[in-house]
Parts: sequence; C-alpha cells; structure tokens
Amino acid sequence: MANVKEFSVEEKLTSLVTLQKIESKLDEIHILKGELPMEVADLEDEITGLHSRQTRIEEEINGVTDFIEQRKTAIKEAEALVKKYEKQSSNVKNNREFEAINKEVEMQQLEVKLAEKHIKDATEEIAEKAILLEKAKKNISAKESVLSNKKSELEKIIAANEKEEKHFNKLAAEAKQHVDARLLTSYEKIRRSYRNGLAVVPIERDACGGCFNAIPPQKQSEIKQHKKVMICENCGRILVDEELARKVELK
Repeated sequence: MANVKEFSVEEKLTSLVTLQKIESKLDEIHILKGELPMEVADLEDEITGLHSRQTRIEEEINGVTDFIEQRKTAIKEAEALVKKYEKQSSNVKNNREFEAINKEVEMQQLEVKLAEKHIKDATEEIAEKAILLEKAKKNISAKESVLSNKKSELEKIIAANEKEEKHFNKLAAEAKQHVDARLLTSYEKIRRSYRNGLAVVPIERDACGGCFNAIPPQKQSEIKQHKKVMICENCGRILVDEELARKVELK
C-alpha cells in the first residue's frame, strides 16, 4: 500500500500562500479586462435580440404585403363579376331577375370598397412598420459598432497579457495539487466570499490583512509557531505571519 505523505502545518500554509499569490496575479489580469468581457457578452445578447426584432418586423411586413395582394386579387374578381352581371342585366326577362342582378352588382361593389379600405389601412400599417424596421436597423448598426470597439479593446488586453495569464494559470493548477484537499475546499469557499479574492492574508501592523481587525498578541504568537491553521475571527480568512508570506516568491 502506497504511503500518503503527511504535510506539516507550515508546508500546508506555504502551499496556500503560494496559491493565493498566484491567483491574486490572475485577479490583477482580470481587473485589467474590467467589465469588458461582461459588456461584450451583454452587447452580443442585445444584438441577437435586436436581430430577432428586425426579423419579426420584416415577417409582419411580408404578411401585410401578402394580405394587400390578396385584397387586390379580390378586387379584380369582384370587378369581373360586376361586368358579368351588368352584361346579364341586358338579357333579363322580368323585374325580379333585374333586381337580383342589381343586388349582386351592389354586393360586389361593396366588396371592392371594403377591399380598398383594407388595402389603405394595410398600406398605412406597412409605412409604420417600415419606420420601426429602419429604427431597428440603425440600432443594430450602432450596437455593432460599439461591440466592435469593445471587442477590439478586449482583444488588445488579452493579447498583451496572454503569455502571463497562461503562465499563472499553469502555476495555479500545479499549486492546487500541493494543497491539502480539505484546506483547498475551505480556501476556495472563502475566496468566493470576497470580491478581492483574498482568502489567505498575512498579519500586518498587528491586524488581519483582509479586514484589518486587530489580532491579539497571543494569537499572533500561535500563528508564528505554525502548529495549526488559524483564521480571523472577524472575517474568517486564513491568517499567516508576515515572515512566511514574504518567503513565498512567484516565478
């Protein structure tokens, strides 16, 4: 059965400090990017939504255009029927037939007027939708211009720091392999709790380097002895002495 190496408390703390320093370097690189990655993602989502709106308006215009064509066809059919009935009226045999034909003519003339009204209303609707479509296109164009600038800015930052970021990502992966599993879980939980990502902090001027709460001399003495992992009672961060923190230097 393979022997599992037991790390001393000092080794565990040194591993944690190393990991913290590496990930703090990565945090600095991410800060350089600022809100740009989020802004780029938000703009891309917004542009996708605007394209969907543009497509919907275009589909609505096409639908109304088809409706106008249907109404125009209906007018032609009604006018053809009027001509047919007018021709028939010259060959009627009695008043009843004449009145029946006149009634059909009136019905078709009403159909023409109704279809013309529908065409007028639909044409106005298309004009309104055309304005909305033009606004949507201009909006998309403006947003795409902003997105292009943001992407260009972000790409420059990424290119300038790519080598360094890859280096520290590799170091972070290696460092995690040397951290006690339970401590790593605690470290990552604490790190997620704070915006500055500091989970392991040195004592500075007799205070916690994270929350600046005063650390009693007795506790400082215990921390320097490296006999057990100590945490700040105020913020919950893992505490180390300044000397140990200084000893850890990144490549």
